[in-house]
Amino acid sequence: MKKINILILISFVFFAFYCKKQEEQKPVEQKVETGVKIVEPQDGSEVTSPVKVKLEVVGKTLAKAGEAKENEGHFHILINGEDFVEAGTHLHKKDEMNLVLDQGESEAELNLKPGEYTITAQLASGDHKSLGKDWAKKIKIKVVEKK
Repeated sequence: MKKINILILISFVFFAFYCKKQEEQKPVEQKVETGVKIVEPQDGSEVTSPVKVKLEVVGKTLAKAGEAKENEGHFHILINGEDFVEAGTHLHKKDEMNLVLDQGESEAELNLKPGEYTITAQLASGDHKSLGKDWAKKIKIKVVEKK
């Protein structure tokens, strides 16, 4: 009887060890963040003009403006604008406070006078319609005079 109990105990230990190894071998799901990132300048930084802006997008491909294609877009940079532009809203306005990177660019230089600004990078479809909140990023910067 003792041998049977020992065999049962040993079997249980091996089974528990086997289950633990199987659990460790399961692949861990990693969530990939999609959206827009302002690489440069950093939020809250003090900079001098011209302000170099570097942008990234994950989950879509940058492309020239024109025809709206799924999973493609281009950047609009809004200076002192909204946090984001509602999806589907037309963004074709282009002036000193609204830049359109319609060649698929991810970098721009902004000539800004000293002061505090917000910069919003908004991704838009080929036909300049906003892709909405999930495809926008806003930062604050302070432009100071060169020393």
